[in-house]
Amino acid sequence: MDRMKGKVCVVTGGAQGLGRAIVDRFAEEGARMVFALDINDNAFADLEKGRANVRGAVVNVTDAEGVAAFAAKVKAEFGTIDVLVNNAGITKDALIQKMTDAMWSAVIAVNLTGVFNMTRAVAPIMMESGSGSIISTSSIVGLDGNIGQSNYAATKGAVVAMTKGWAKEFARKGAKVRANAISPGYARTPMIATVPEKVLEPIIARTPLGRLAEPSDIANAALFLASDEACFITGQVLRVDGGLTL
Repeated sequence: MDRMKGKVCVVTGGAQGLGRAIVDRFAEEGARMVFALDINDNAFADLEKGRANVRGAVVNVTDAEGVAAFAAKVKAEFGTIDVLVNNAGITKDALIQKMTDAMWSAVIAVNLTGVFNMTRAVAPIMMESGSGSIISTSSIVGLDGNIGQSNYAATKGAVVAMTKGWAKEFARKGAKVRANAISPGYARTPMIATVPEKVLEPIIARTPLGRLAEPSDIANAALFLASDEACFITGQVLRVDGGLTL
């Protein structure tokens, strides 16, 4: 239970869903501190309860100045940031002829610009300290596309491209800063809570492992990529989809 011992971690979208599962997993594995970033602090009391190594922080990933200030504050208190999980994300689905500029821009702002803002603020801190792990949540939609998700697919595909570039960029000058992405399939999170079971049933039927992902499945993947066990893995996209995209 000490795979994250001594590590200072930042997880965006950390108050619920996949982010909450990742925060819980890192804390269980002995992280020095796990910051759960979210725009809504309603869940922070429960998140922090009984755990000295979990701290909620209201940070909007679309606010570049706020993100930079947060990263600087963490560095001042802890000296570095060891792990960044870019997990915050939203959906605003529609067929392209019905997708408004506002729907497009909102998803781009959180899912793409937010990942850029966080990484721009944190990566130099990691490079200065000589090591770190950046994990960004992509999606099978970013790899294979999906009807009615032009905006979401664009952002998640871009996350993969940025990840591969960062794996090269952040390993310069002797730094051992790794960048990887996780590409989840359909997972039982609040994001799909309103999807009818009759829609999910065919997806489950096409999945070789016969179920949807649980948040813990994604959290375990993030734990591996964040840990020293993955010290020679960078620039990779790990599909966690039960074989759905085979």
